Amino acid sequence: MRLYIAEKPSLGRAIAEVLPGTKEKGEGYIRLANGDVVSWCIGHLLEQVPPEGYDPQFKRWQWQTLPIVPRQWQLQPRSSSKSQLAVLRRWLREADELVHAGDPDREGQLLVDEVIDYLWPAQRKRPPVWRCLINDLNPPAVRRALEQLKPNADFAMLSQSALARSRADWLYGINLTRAYTLLARDSGSDRLLSVGRVQTPVLGLVVRRDKEIAQFIRRDYFEVEAEIRGDAVVFRAKWQPSEACLPWQDEEGRVVSRALADKVVERITNQPALVSKASQKQGSQSAPLPYNLSALQIDASRQLSLSAQQTLDICQELYERHKLITYPRSDCRHLPQGQFADRHAVLQSVARLLPDMAPVVVAADLELKSAAWNDHKVTAHHAIIPTANRRTELSLSPQAAAIYQLIARQYLAQFYAPLRYRDTELRLSIAGGCFIARGREILHAGWRGLYPTRTRAADDVIELPFLSEGTLLHCLAGERLDKQTEPPKPFTEATLLAAMTGIARYVLAPELKAILRDTDGLGTEATRAGMIELLIARGFLLRAGKALRSSETGQALIAALPEALGQADMTARWERELAAIEHGEQQYSSFMSPLENEIALLIGVAQSERAQLQPLLAGLPAGNQRRGKGRRTVSVRKPSHTTKGNAGRSRRAQRVQEDHGIG
Repeated sequence: MRLYIAEKPSLGRAIAEVLPGTKEKGEGYIRLANGDVVSWCIGHLLEQVPPEGYDPQFKRWQWQTLPIVPRQWQLQPRSSSKSQLAVLRRWLREADELVHAGDPDREGQLLVDEVIDYLWPAQRKRPPVWRCLINDLNPPAVRRALEQLKPNADFAMLSQSALARSRADWLYGINLTRAYTLLARDSGSDRLLSVGRVQTPVLGLVVRRDKEIAQFIRRDYFEVEAEIRGDAVVFRAKWQPSEACLPWQDEEGRVVSRALADKVVERITNQPALVSKASQKQGSQSAPLPYNLSALQIDASRQLSLSAQQTLDICQELYERHKLITYPRSDCRHLPQGQFADRHAVLQSVARLLPDMAPVVVAADLELKSAAWNDHKVTAHHAIIPTANRRTELSLSPQAAAIYQLIARQYLAQFYAPLRYRDTELRLSIAGGCFIARGREILHAGWRGLYPTRTRAADDVIELPFLSEGTLLHCLAGERLDKQTEPPKPFTEATLLAAMTGIARYVLAPELKAILRDTDGLGTEATRAGMIELLIARGFLLRAGKALRSSETGQALIAALPEALGQADMTARWERELAAIEHGEQQYSSFMSPLENEIALLIGVAQSERAQLQPLLAGLPAGNQRRGKGRRTVSVRKPSHTTKGNAGRSRRAQRVQEDHGIG
């Protein structure tokens, strides 16, 4: 009997659908006519054992037990997964061949591998295991993937890479959280100071931004604009200071001398203006790609004032309950070529469910094929798009309907022509000074017509007539514009998500920038919303209207930590080594051993600098609460572990991971 193990139920059903013969649906599996079985995980069925699972003395948080480094790593079932794990155990006993159908990425490889290893220990002779790589649930794509099975052993290093990251996150979060919480306790505070590879650099971003804002000093600067008039022509042009003005400019090239600006105004008023250079060029802008989760969360925050977690929750409802969109936790903005054939059915559903959009669906050119359809750029999951369905009405909450409309419109834009425009630039000479006017004329709105309220800086430029070089105009008057430098804006949920996604721009080392540009950034599509909520729940971040600000506790933690721990550079170094493991260029042990030594060193530094660090942590606000209704206050002095049995141990493990910021 061949047993197919998919990562999630939707993938399992897609596999069963394309396999021949009748199907018998059971609880957690589908049996085929030939006796083969399709079953699935429900995300991670297993989790790391908490520290006290290795040694009861680790229940107490104390310096002498640090660092905690398991010598024999152990997994345990999640409390919610015991029944599905039992289903897989039953069918594994009967199987003489396995097909691993986890997502085609690092985490998907490990997720199913660890279940097979847990249920079928290495000392027992294991049946052949094949790997099936599916990133598109369309039947033709699933069928192709099933015809191209590969030995699962070919992906062993991919699994090792994911295992290394999982265990490294555990070591880092468990040990450093305990160390800095103990420092706080020694300073007289009962705060839980969780430290994590992802959460701490995210907190560092906000703390540094808030510090820049607090220390910012406004400075005056001045610009000069000329009002130009000719035959049936009136426009404004901006003065471009020459090199002779450098002594009166700041490091950004802004003029800081009011007297100089006034002198320019006086010189150009009522003077001829000669067009010394004129240029025009046409350009185009393609439609924005369909959404991945982060891009959708950013737009939902800006346009609908929804938090990242609210957007994720709504998307899960649209996907699981209503079947209106494809898998939402995707990091990809491209679509497989096979999806193009579904466009008619998808857009018919959109027109039926969103009557206001029916006219623009009719006007779409369904023969257009945007750059979104690209098999080479599709990762474990494709972009989030509407599904083809038979629903006749959209019975959703207003917020869910709005999210569905965002997703539908972004997909519909793929069938509209590019925005076409013509840019004009005029360079004028007035009283020996150089002035520039720029304008943009929209030649064809194309996809932009679907976004009437969308604003882009490039589209806000006024239209400007084209004038040939040598045209003589007249400067009616000059005007001095008094301006001030502006402090950086506080992070909002949208801009913090964008920063987490594009974290490379916050890293100084060029080689690390390149690594982070090629990865998902800080966190994953599925974890970023939860990370922000965790930082808020832990009292490290505060919501102030739309802004996210760092709290006194968050600032104190970043001040107490070694500077490198609040930066994203470590994530980049990890990614470089994990990629090397994945490609067989580095061993698992050569990544983990130095990491264990580094964690021991960091704990030693924290202990040796206790006298200097304690004043930073003294006087923090009272202890924070765990997330969730009815959970008790965190106490690091007397941790309570009263629940019993596997389910209790699993709940404790989950709380341990939350408290330690693992991930």
